[in-house]
Amino acid sequence: MQNRIDQLFASKKKDILNIYCTAGYPEPDSTLTIMKALQDSGVDIIELGMPFSDPLADGPVIQDSSTRALKNGMSLHKLFEQLDGFRKDIHVPVILMGYLNPVLQYGVEAFLKKCAETGIDGLILPDLPMAEYEQDYKHLFEQYNLDLIFLVTPETSDARIRKIDTLSRGFIYAVSSSSTTGKDKDMGNQEAYFERLKSLQLSNPVLIGFGIKDKPTFDAAAAHANGAIIGTAFIRALDNSTDIVATVKNFVGNIRNGKAAEEPIIL
Repeated sequence: MQNRIDQLFASKKKDILNIYCTAGYPEPDSTLTIMKALQDSGVDIIELGMPFSDPLADGPVIQDSSTRALKNGMSLHKLFEQLDGFRKDIHVPVILMGYLNPVLQYGVEAFLKKCAETGIDGLILPDLPMAEYEQDYKHLFEQYNLDLIFLVTPETSDARIRKIDTLSRGFIYAVSSSSTTGKDKDMGNQEAYFERLKSLQLSNPVLIGFGIKDKPTFDAAAAHANGAIIGTAFIRALDNSTDIVATVKNFVGNIRNGKAAEEPIIL
């Protein structure tokens, strides 16, 4: 059975825009306001970060947002409370991105069951080993109709990418380099990597992330894949905002159209 991620890629093949935001940031009750504004601004997928004290793959901007969210009282239990009933207003695919330790503490099956009941479509868990997923958890993800999105990097071998492709549902997250999020990248230097991914003729769609911050970098990534993921640049925009909805509209409008939305943002 297709979930919302699969339905999206069945109907749209190019220029998929996935934007990451940290749950409970910048304020404890910002999450649903930001999600609704992202949907209304034309974002295709919302990636919602589950704050964690030791986020291995995240750069300082997202780490700081996670720390602030934790100080705001955000937890998995609080997040599920906030998301209760969110599907009345939010119809785009929603992915939870986070780390394995809080999920293990919650209980893996209990967590997946809660995701399914709440209306979550998929998960990104960078520190969940592929072999462990295949052996212990794949059947649970399938039982609850949740996609697990794996990350690949320029150092990932063709054999491992093909294996990931056989295990993946939803899409593959192609990290544009091996560093943490938020680092500036030259997309031109990554072309050989992107072309290698394309040459593998993977069965899953590919979204490129890390270093996407504006229309030129989004367009460069989208030229090599089905779309791109933006995180750090969006968190920075939220950090400087006095009007969350206007900030979201302005940010997404700039990515899509290369210009700000009509409403000015007062910083």
